[in-house]
Amino acid sequence: MKQLLKVIILICIIQSGYAQGNFIKDSLDVYIKREMARWNLPGMAIAVVKDGKVVFMKGYGYANMSSKTPVDENTVFQIASCSKAFTGTSLALLEHYGKLKLSDKVKTYLPYFKMSEAWRTEEITITDVLSHRIGFSTFQSDFLNWNCNRPRKDLIANMVNIIPKYSLREHYGYCNLGFLTAGEIIPAVTDTTWDDYLKFHYFTPLDMKNTSTLYKEFMASPNASHAYTNVDGKITELVPANVDKLGPAGSVSSSVNDMSKWIMMQLANGKYNGKQVVPAKVIQKTRMSNTIVGDGPGKGNNFETYGLGWFLKDEGGKKVVEHDGGANGFLSKTVLIPEENTGFVILTNSDAQYLFEALGKVLVRDITKQSYFDYSPLYYSGFSENQTQSMNEIAGWRKAAASFKAKKEDYKKLEGTYSNKVYGKITVVAKDQSAEVSFEFHPQYKAKMQYTSATTLLIEYNDPALGVKEIKVDDANKTIELRVNDFVDMDPYLFTKN
Repeated sequence: MKQLLKVIILICIIQSGYAQGNFIKDSLDVYIKREMARWNLPGMAIAVVKDGKVVFMKGYGYANMSSKTPVDENTVFQIASCSKAFTGTSLALLEHYGKLKLSDKVKTYLPYFKMSEAWRTEEITITDVLSHRIGFSTFQSDFLNWNCNRPRKDLIANMVNIIPKYSLREHYGYCNLGFLTAGEIIPAVTDTTWDDYLKFHYFTPLDMKNTSTLYKEFMASPNASHAYTNVDGKITELVPANVDKLGPAGSVSSSVNDMSKWIMMQLANGKYNGKQVVPAKVIQKTRMSNTIVGDGPGKGNNFETYGLGWFLKDEGGKKVVEHDGGANGFLSKTVLIPEENTGFVILTNSDAQYLFEALGKVLVRDITKQSYFDYSPLYYSGFSENQTQSMNEIAGWRKAAASFKAKKEDYKKLEGTYSNKVYGKITVVAKDQSAEVSFEFHPQYKAKMQYTSATTLLIEYNDPALGVKEIKVDDANKTIELRVNDFVDMDPYLFTKN
């Protein structure tokens, strides 16, 4: 992520333009094929909607590289955080129906909702949890929340153990737990779950036949894409993450064909096929700025804010409404430009690329009638540099682990159960030349630890999404500080032996 920010800054400095043309009609197909080859991207699907019609929809590459199953418009991907717009719209819809007010306190509906400070518990509103402004930093506690087996109610109740980094409404901090909390208000004020609420209010009336919220339905779909990443420079298949427990923050799976209908309804202020599926004022409510995310980088983008499940910004004098999504092996983007009555969705099956982001920026510039600029080469340069640096760092850790003369009894001293107030427990078991870690709320995870020095360990998780890290252990083997990839959780977790 840090390298990506450097690339964006570089873009702003050297950006130059070409004559603006009909990129979607004349060049998009060729562009995607060329850039997928550059990025070694297994599969992608895209749909573009303008003036109530799909003007471009196509799949590229493979949904399954082993069987060479091609991606088409009905291939299903996990859309991850693009799910948040469904949740934000749902809470705004419930306000419209008089079931609640977005200014209501969360504790009114969820008595088990508690923060580490009583005053936060008393003050936090539904709008707060939907707008990333409750005081948590970006991804704070997601090492536990992501891909776990802990029930939704328990994850929300566990918020009392998390110490916020900021004061209430002081600072933007991307918070999946906030959306989980908002989604669980739905069964508190209706007779249905978040999952069924989405089916009844969106999936069925919009004829989104390949869209679901449950992992088992995604995995059982004959159209489901496989998930891929890059491990040691090679495309590697991943097991898709089961994020049912975090559902309202990111468990929707869909196709570009289905998502094009969601975009049509959004651009038509809630109408689809002549029917008002969602009231226009509900749609508009979700696009009102609630939280300042930051200043844009300039060059036509001067502000960025957050609404109810949507990021909001200006591009070329137009308001852009968008959201990205990222899960193990999947990256996605949904974009609306209401003043141009145009929107698009990009779904991909590799998390080892920024092409989805680069293509999105190219399309937004075209739709808002700005000069053409190809972001993909610069993004790729930054990505490649970052990946090379990461691979060299990992190689260095592995070399240190191979040369350090740790004995079996050294690993034996690590054995035991360790606890962290936010996460829960891990268990360490000694092996001949390593130690193995098991995780209380992630039974699918295992990790191998090897000493690189007397106070550091190399940890390699069996799920590549968590990364390869060098971590700390104290001299007395009483604490272990775990880390995972930043896009899962940016914070370290100190586990203390019981």
